[in-house]
Amino acid sequence: MKSYFCYAFRMQINVEDVLAAARVLKDEMNALHFDAPVAYTYNPLDYAWAGHEAYIRRYGATTKRVLFLGMNPGPFGMAQTGVPFGEVAAVTEWLHIREKVGAPAACHPKRPVQGFDCPRSEVSGRRLWGLFEELYSTAENFFRECYVVNYCPLIWMSESGANITPAQLPAEQVKQVDDDCRMHLKRLIELMQPEILVGVGGYALKQLEAVGAMLPEKKFVFGTLLHPSPASPMANKCWPDKPREQLKALGIPG
Repeated sequence: MKSYFCYAFRMQINVEDVLAAARVLKDEMNALHFDAPVAYTYNPLDYAWAGHEAYIRRYGATTKRVLFLGMNPGPFGMAQTGVPFGEVAAVTEWLHIREKVGAPAACHPKRPVQGFDCPRSEVSGRRLWGLFEELYSTAENFFRECYVVNYCPLIWMSESGANITPAQLPAEQVKQVDDDCRMHLKRLIELMQPEILVGVGGYALKQLEAVGAMLPEKKFVFGTLLHPSPASPMANKCWPDKPREQLKALGIPG
């Protein structure tokens, strides 16, 4: 475990601009309507805004060298805490965030929102934040050069309560999501000025590349990190050795 690093100086940015961008995305997502196979839609930027705001205020007020992009919330992570990959223990014990959380207007009975009292551990969040803790020791060290955000803040479920990913949505609904989420990601990149864009999984990398093409004046290094989902046989077999290698190849930590 490393205990200290030499970081390039990072400039302060107006955190209110980051919060304003997140509020715009929240409102845009609330305005969307989703048909079958979607039966339930949760927007943590709405009912768990306090946790998300605390995350931005605490860790999103400076420029960054690296931006990590996830896909969308997990049912026991950001859906509960409002924090990307927000496994409760990681958020409270490593990120030191704990806020009041409300509930979606309509909750699936199998997917209740219990906020920071949720007893379930989200494996993806536990793995990802655990890796960053191993590499950086403290959250303060990590966020001096890095930031983590989800491409889309929504979580969708079928009538059975099964998770629906953005890639499983009908094409016309995907376009609605992409139009808004790509503009938010573009705004975040403009504010935080990262040099390295890392997709947590192939879907996220594809979105980073699409938004990178919208900023032709900027030169980015693109990379991918093995998605930590327990649904991935590769992650179950190769975590954390494979992602350590991927980060090392990108010069992370710097």
